[in-house]
Amino acid sequence: MDLRLAPMAGVTNAPFRLIARECGAGPLTSEEIDGRALIEGNERTRVLAQYLSEEHPIAFQLLGGDPDVLAEAARRLEAAGADAIDLNMGCPVPKIVAKGQGAALMRDPLRAAVIFRTVRKAIGVPFTIKIRGGWDDRTVNAVEIAQTAESEGIDGITVHPRTRSQRHTGRAPWEIIASVVDAVRIPVVGNGDVGSQEDAAAMTRATGCAAVMIGRGALGAPWIFRAESVSRDERARIIRRHVELIEAHLPERLALAQLRKHLAWYSTGQPLATRLRPALFQAPNAAAIQALFWEAW
Repeated sequence: MDLRLAPMAGVTNAPFRLIARECGAGPLTSEEIDGRALIEGNERTRVLAQYLSEEHPIAFQLLGGDPDVLAEAARRLEAAGADAIDLNMGCPVPKIVAKGQGAALMRDPLRAAVIFRTVRKAIGVPFTIKIRGGWDDRTVNAVEIAQTAESEGIDGITVHPRTRSQRHTGRAPWEIIASVVDAVRIPVVGNGDVGSQEDAAAMTRATGCAAVMIGRGALGAPWIFRAESVSRDERARIIRRHVELIEAHLPERLALAQLRKHLAWYSTGQPLATRLRPALFQAPNAAAIQALFWEAW
């Protein structure tokens, strides 16, 4: 089964992507990268675009609404070694959609088509998109967007079937993924409400999707990508490996934030998790954060 780690802002940086890969995840995708910030040389965006050689094949996900800006950013990422470019059409955050980016592109199919055409002409590597079911319940247009994308030469589509207005609430309507699979000939990846290998198999059976992308289900549990059960000792080894990667490859301030965030997720299900999480976010340094976590583990 082809299982992939979903791009998540502030989460799927190089250390977490590599941990997912080492646990069995398929092709990786970066967290969203603002196209304009990339070509303007923004330092934070430069850090987001960093990757490790072991991550290949890796796609870089672009965020934006200007076709020419996205095309130039895609060219630069391809030159830097990207194996594919992915367009974010799903981010529901208000400040993003207010700029006509992310999920806002779901309600502007004509502009989306221009972006598809412009970026497709600019790069030679595969170009994919990640979409939602639609903007809201009155505009569930995933099939329309998918068919337009296919006609413009897009190589693959990931479908998260909730609309932008749903955000993360309610059940993910997998039938929308199935409708996209039936409507196009290019590969479709399903995403939404997958918290186990069993869920992934169920999605594949229900929709006919070519692969399954897992987002929140992998937080604190990157071993979700393994078909076999993972012992407590092996989970501890994976966590220690993740901590090492964070400290080795991220700037100190970002590393501290990532340690707090991921160790809080790794504590899920632990008897002392409720008290541990606030303590992790109050700890002054990396050593203190790790000491608190392993004492509770």
